[in-house]
Amino acid sequence: MSEDMARRGLQPDVVLVSSARRTLQTLEALQPLDGPPIVTVMDELYLAPWQVMLSVLHRVPDTARSVLVIGHNPGMHELALNLPPPGQPPSLMLTRLRDGYPTAALAEYNIAQPWRLLRAGGARLASYVQPRDLPGADAFSGAEEGV
Repeated sequence: MSEDMARRGLQPDVVLVSSARRTLQTLEALQPLDGPPIVTVMDELYLAPWQVMLSVLHRVPDTARSVLVIGHNPGMHELALNLPPPGQPPSLMLTRLRDGYPTAALAEYNIAQPWRLLRAGGARLASYVQPRDLPGADAFSGAEEGV
């Protein structure tokens, strides 16, 4: 996933990661991240529901252009499902997202407001990648968390 992120120019300014060992291993597998980003390990993200994840995003400084959240399902999947507006045009990636959020999936969103104002329906799904979409996917052995 880190190679795919680099290829697409995804460079988080901030990384918010659950304090669980497996999410920390996921973060380690993504290294080195360009930047380097500000990494915050948070007990609050451990098995957090999507509403808690959204409230954590509200505390991200306005100067951060991009944020990577590494957490756990089902919260990651539910957050990913609740961010796009209900009227976002149907697409294959949105359909795939609705079908599931497997271990180490990556959903990228664009937002037009400060982090503190982000609400359900307030982001546009820009891309959605599952580990099986990547070259060498057969060799993937990730953690149980969504990315």
